[in-house]
Amino acid sequence: MDNNFVKAFRMQLKPGFETEYQKRHDEIWPELSELLINAGIKEYYIFLDPVSLALFAFQKLGEGETTSTLSGLPIMKKWWDHMADIMEVNEDNSPKAISCREVFRL
Repeated sequence: MDNNFVKAFRMQLKPGFETEYQKRHDEIWPELSELLINAGIKEYYIFLDPVSLALFAFQKLGEGETTSTLSGLPIMKKWWDHMADIMEVNEDNSPKAISCREVFRL
């Protein structure tokens, strides 16, 4: 077992926005990347199911790290606003995210 905490969740992309979603992440703001790294995220992956348009996200955090404070930061809220037109979101424009529990590890 490694010393990293793993967080996985699912989000939903709106139909027709696959290319735009990729483009926005290819052009992620440097200050947002820095914020995520400083929050203790060592690795962050997002996968797209092209049939259902479900987005599966996987984060590896350093031991004892948490991302719980990110939602209150202005740059995070700005990113959510930037992405709200192409994803299913909550009233505050945060992505509707469903936590996924680990069921297997090799």
